[in-house]
Amino acid sequence: MKTLNTFLASGLLCVGLASGVYAQESRIAFINSQRITSESGPAKAATAKLEAEFSKRQKELTDLQGTLKTLSEKFDRDAPTMTESQRAAKQKEFVEQNREFQRKKREFDEDLNGRRNEELQQVYDKATKAIKQLAETEKYDLVVQEAVYFNPKIDITDKVIKVLNAGAK
Repeated sequence: MKTLNTFLASGLLCVGLASGVYAQESRIAFINSQRITSESGPAKAATAKLEAEFSKRQKELTDLQGTLKTLSEKFDRDAPTMTESQRAAKQKEFVEQNREFQRKKREFDEDLNGRRNEELQQVYDKATKAIKQLAETEKYDLVVQEAVYFNPKIDITDKVIKVLNAGAK
């Protein structure tokens, strides 16, 4: 009987300890990475930097596209009065300029995407440091970046943006 009481007592003690462990509440937070990469100071600075860096090439592409459009319209308007050899020469000129435009556009897009990825990676690195700092300071056990559902009261995106903006100044 004494062994049974000891066994029951130790069982109750284990249940009590286990419920104490589960009684501790975990702190979970959510961040919206899309908002961080569009609304934070470092993200806005990166966007401005990219616009400054690529605006000249963008303008050149826009001008070249306008030239191609003008050339096409002129060809359509003048084609009935041209000889066959003149039409062939103008078509060849248009095709070559269009090919050059497509090549430049492809290079521009590749360069822009590469630089955008570099700048976004720097923003992500800064955001990760800010999130870790905030998680340690406010004692979060878990910070979730993507979720199907989250309660808005656990969203710390604004706090992370404030930390990032303070660090950007």
